Amino acid sequence: MSELRERLRDDLKTAMRAKDTLRRDTIRLLEAALKNVEIEQREEADDAVISQTIQKQIRQREESIEQYRTGGRDDLADQEAAEITVLQDYAPQLMDREGVVAAARAAIEAAGATGASDKGKVMGPLMAELRGKADGRLVNEVVSELLDA
Repeated sequence: MSELRERLRDDLKTAMRAKDTLRRDTIRLLEAALKNVEIEQREEADDAVISQTIQKQIRQREESIEQYRTGGRDDLADQEAAEITVLQDYAPQLMDREGVVAAARAAIEAAGATGASDKGKVMGPLMAELRGKADGRLVNEVVSELLDA
């Protein structure tokens, strides 16, 4: 079993003992999502898959917050924000914008890209390199800015 999975299970037990319902419920939802991924892939999730799943859960909650705020449901948006805080304890540290810019410039140079029409040539290899290390939306934004300039 991976280190991250062990940590999740230990923290779940601790949260249950401490009656920390927010942490307990958030970890249980994450465990359910991981179980679904394992069923889909037919193998136990390693740390990389767990990290991707955590990032996906965070993105889903961020999108939910937008929807709840638009619908005037600040109470539900606050709950989602609290869950994001718990999930971020387990998420890997992502690259900052400067790191993404440097990697994107290297990928653009390696691909010989000259304009926005070459974005596909850059994004494929770059996302393979940065998967789990950087936010995909940030990578997309940076590549678009660099190719448009």
